[in-house]
Amino acid sequence: MRAGWDNGEEPNLPQVAGLGWVRVALRGLILAGLVFGGLVVLLLCRLIERPLYGQHRPATPYITQFVCRNALRVIGLRLRVTGTPMTARGVVVANHSSWLDIFVLNAAKRVYFVSKSEVASWPGIGWLARATGTVFIERTPALARMQTELFKERLLAGHKLLFFPEGTSTDGLQVIPFKTTLFQAFLDPDLKEEIYVQPVALNYHAPAGVDARFYGWWGDMEFATHLLATLAPKRSGAVNVTYCPPLRVADYDSRKALAAACESAVRQAHGANLSIK
Repeated sequence: MRAGWDNGEEPNLPQVAGLGWVRVALRGLILAGLVFGGLVVLLLCRLIERPLYGQHRPATPYITQFVCRNALRVIGLRLRVTGTPMTARGVVVANHSSWLDIFVLNAAKRVYFVSKSEVASWPGIGWLARATGTVFIERTPALARMQTELFKERLLAGHKLLFFPEGTSTDGLQVIPFKTTLFQAFLDPDLKEEIYVQPVALNYHAPAGVDARFYGWWGDMEFATHLLATLAPKRSGAVNVTYCPPLRVADYDSRKALAAACESAVRQAHGANLSIK
């Protein structure tokens, strides 16, 4: 369990029964084989890639993207992408609804996540995060300079870093205020003229007949319970990924102004897609 945003009411997840358990077993086995098989291939590839290219990863992100696209097919979540992922150097920011965001955003575009440091120690998820190049940070002022240098190294190497400015996951039906702290790093004199920030909105659409918040995972919701519910439905759900126009960091004079512009873009795109099925 983990703490975070909580509106006081969890979604009414359907009980798994009958053929639902058959689907859970089959999908679970295929998903585990796909994810951990892909991890083995990625680590073997990285043994060659690291000494030749260092921070640059010309091959392994394609393995991650292949695994995530097919994981969504196994889960039964249709991926719909609108807008154009930026090709310029920079950062991607998105609203955060679920553990599924990791699969969705990696499937749509090759990115490297920025995550809180404790995730690195989580069994299973931590291993996957480290292997795929996640940047782990601590949100403390004392480490801000060091983390800026880390961002600078990765961004100038051409990596697209992705983080969730809300700081926690929600039910997927709303966007909560963006935290501004991490935006300060992108105003560094060595970065601001070189990079852009692209806002991205995620909208999940539940399978017919179930709670609209079905894919949301927040507060003290158990991961295992949510995973089982996600694997069980006969009908498919969908997720819309909307890439908004990139924002040039040099056009903003403060982290608050940059964060507000990103939040506004995400809110607008998210709101426009709420009713799409």
